[in-house]
Amino acid sequence: MKLILPLTLAAIVASAALPAQAAELAPEQQAIHVLNRLGYGPKPGDIQRVTQMGVDNYIRQQLNPAFIPLPADLVQRLKALDVQDASAGEVLYEYQSALKLTKDDSEESKKKRRELVGRIVEQTAEARISRAIDSPRQLEEVMVDFWFNHFNVFSGKGLDRALVASYERDAIRPYVFGNFRDLLGATAKHPAMLFYLDNWLSTSADYQPRAFRRNAVQGAKAKANGLNENYAREVMELHTLGVDGGYTQKDVTELARMLTGWTFEPRELVRNNRSFQFDAERHDNGSKDWMGRHIAAQGQREGEFALDVLAMHPATAHHLSYQLAQYFVQDNPPAALVDRMSKRYLESGGNIRAVLETLFKSPEFMDDSVLAAKYKTPYQFVISAARAGEMPVTNIRPLLGTLSQLGMPLYGCQTPDGYKNTESAWMNPDALTRRINFATAMATGRLPLTKNLDEGDKMGKRAMERQADGADKPSTQVMAPLNAQNLMAALGPGISARTRDVIAGNPEALRAAMLLGSPDFMQH
Repeated sequence: MKLILPLTLAAIVASAALPAQAAELAPEQQAIHVLNRLGYGPKPGDIQRVTQMGVDNYIRQQLNPAFIPLPADLVQRLKALDVQDASAGEVLYEYQSALKLTKDDSEESKKKRRELVGRIVEQTAEARISRAIDSPRQLEEVMVDFWFNHFNVFSGKGLDRALVASYERDAIRPYVFGNFRDLLGATAKHPAMLFYLDNWLSTSADYQPRAFRRNAVQGAKAKANGLNENYAREVMELHTLGVDGGYTQKDVTELARMLTGWTFEPRELVRNNRSFQFDAERHDNGSKDWMGRHIAAQGQREGEFALDVLAMHPATAHHLSYQLAQYFVQDNPPAALVDRMSKRYLESGGNIRAVLETLFKSPEFMDDSVLAAKYKTPYQFVISAARAGEMPVTNIRPLLGTLSQLGMPLYGCQTPDGYKNTESAWMNPDALTRRINFATAMATGRLPLTKNLDEGDKMGKRAMERQADGADKPSTQVMAPLNAQNLMAALGPGISARTRDVIAGNPEALRAAMLLGSPDFMQH
């Protein structure tokens, strides 16, 4: 490890003196670029495969993932995760059953509760991680992560721990390439979002609670609190118009009134899997003046109309286009590209796939100046390391622990704006050291990624504790170390000649760790 840090810092300084790249990217450079931006980096052989098929064909294929078959092993692994196939109501019932065990302070009850809740959490995470690592539908997995952050909910808030799996499966994944209005509506009506931003409790000022509101719900307080503006504010500021979208505080309040009655009842979700309901008695039936429009009382239709307007507003087109360009091109995307994407958004009626096509076909996307211009988030870093090393990950707990150590726990962003994807959000000395520690542990076979869950969990926690303490002493090797030569071949032109030369001058046992800990690998 003492050899890796100097390499990292030296390479950062040296990279500033490198000559400018040629304007035209070579085929292999184009291949590594699309593998890094449309996915989580190459697996062994991917660069050669994409080079052979051509980046245009690869992009076209990734935009139509239904035609890409999933590996049989991944399909079987996902089938074994019964939480993934269970309805939101079924998982919520299991979660509530676990919480009821808190009434019994016996060690056996506590253990059972931990097992039940842990099963829900772990299977939800395993489905996401295993897809990100092994699915050939890489752009689909990237867009699931992008839109989840855009419409973020925090799994640590009460019932959302049980609802996140359904939220991602039912409200995010089916719509990642579709019409934005459909995605907006699906997230607005899902109980995970209704619960997270408290719209399920939002009522008119004169609402009198019905009897069912007195029914206690494990993990939630079923109490109507009058008008709640949380969702109305975030749906305009974060989900659609953007902070500079031209709305006022009055517009927030009026939209909140239009959305009263959009709710769910946990007991109905458990009994009948009824995930959304419009409660007319909770709705504010007065007229509203919103965004320069007079809105007459129309019940649920008021909220639907508001989402229609927000989805196709020019400010929304610009806000979404900017965020997509920032994610896929560079932290400060070119204004001309954002404008073209915004125009395509409005022309296509909010078709996400059409906007992505405009982005990926743009000269800005394939310009040599944006090659490796993005700094990987902790999630991108961890997933790309597992892919590049082609790690047989059957125990995800060490990876989840690493994400937490790096400040990006899966489904763990508490604020509604989700995780950032810019360099300024993640580049700092402490995080860099933790990344290098992870790279060293993975490359030297000291992360228990293929152990059974109980044993792997204990070893993974010890590994994370060592990372947190900055300890240099290696833990017990539990897997075969990565082959540096194979890793270098998998990453191809993603590793510069300068970094290759420095690594070649170090012992073979350190080279794989130096690759994963290098600045080249941390960029994409």
